[in-house]
Amino acid sequence: MYIENGAPISRTEPVSARIVKAAALAQCCIDQQEPQQSRAFAEASLTLMLDDPSPKVRIAMADVLSTSAHSPLHIVTALAADQPEVAGYIIARSPLLSEADLIDRVSFGAPLIQLLVAARPHVSIALAAAIAEVGSFESVAELLRNSCARIAPLSFRRIAERCGHEPQVREALLAHPQLPADCRHLLVVKVGDALRQMPLVNRLLGERRAAKLVGDAFVRASIDIAEACTQQELPAVVEHLRLRGEVTTAFIIRVVAGGRIDLFAALMASLSDLDEERICSIISHGRPAAMVALLRSAGLSDATHAALIAAIEAWRAVANGRSKFGPVEVSALMLETTGKSRQLAANDDLFALLRSIHQEFMRQTARDRLSLMSVA
Repeated sequence: MYIENGAPISRTEPVSARIVKAAALAQCCIDQQEPQQSRAFAEASLTLMLDDPSPKVRIAMADVLSTSAHSPLHIVTALAADQPEVAGYIIARSPLLSEADLIDRVSFGAPLIQLLVAARPHVSIALAAAIAEVGSFESVAELLRNSCARIAPLSFRRIAERCGHEPQVREALLAHPQLPADCRHLLVVKVGDALRQMPLVNRLLGERRAAKLVGDAFVRASIDIAEACTQQELPAVVEHLRLRGEVTTAFIIRVVAGGRIDLFAALMASLSDLDEERICSIISHGRPAAMVALLRSAGLSDATHAALIAAIEAWRAVANGRSKFGPVEVSALMLETTGKSRQLAANDDLFALLRSIHQEFMRQTARDRLSLMSVA
């Protein structure tokens, strides 16, 4: 039995009638224009109605109380701990739930509760971090789609590490405008690992060829990601690549052949003991002797120096307007330069690498031309 302005409300009344009265009492309770006595009666009745056997009655209460900051806290807290279809209204909307309370709900709640928290109108950095750490894949994807959520770079990285293999999370990550470049690279790693492990790919191509194709695609994607990031992000991305062991001689040669000179400068700054300003000066107008010193400082083999210096000088000419070379012409020049000095056995591998890069650029140029022709 409940109280409505002094009149009893019996539990024997039909559920539909109790639902209507629960909603009316909840509205009275949060309406600041109502007399204090009426609101007190409504609060007392709602407190008793928390024990109503019908969840529909409690849903009616939660639906109204979840929208107001004037709702009685003890009732809101009780409803938030109710079964999911009742608690969902409070979890998703109530402004009375504190950040600590919501983090607890994420840590110990069911996947549905985590999903509702992730979709709230305001998600703090700490709450987003909790979802990134322990949330279900669905809740993490919802967090990423929530434009009102504040997500720290560290949380993006944790999501990429923990959930990057899940398609819906990966799609939401890639669509997020604030995703750090190193997280994009980590997603490429996840996709590459998944492709390498696919039985169909290994059966069709053979394990060795599949690994090579995936590896080449992975290198190209890594370069594209690094090239697309902002100047502020570039050092962090390069350091990320270096720590993962991906900054190899082949990687650097591919970067220079493709004309990614800003990325090359960042790589040299990471690998050598020279400051960035000095490195940029050498790349822009340094003599061959200075270039050799820079390449040696970065740990690059002497066998690679001639090809790299030839490419950098070619890209200088392009930058100064003296040439119209592209990656195809520059990679051909590197190939020609290396072919003239085959006295070192190490040059055999270098020549094969440059030939592969040159052929790749030729194929890409042909595809680009065909694409332009089809558009025209």
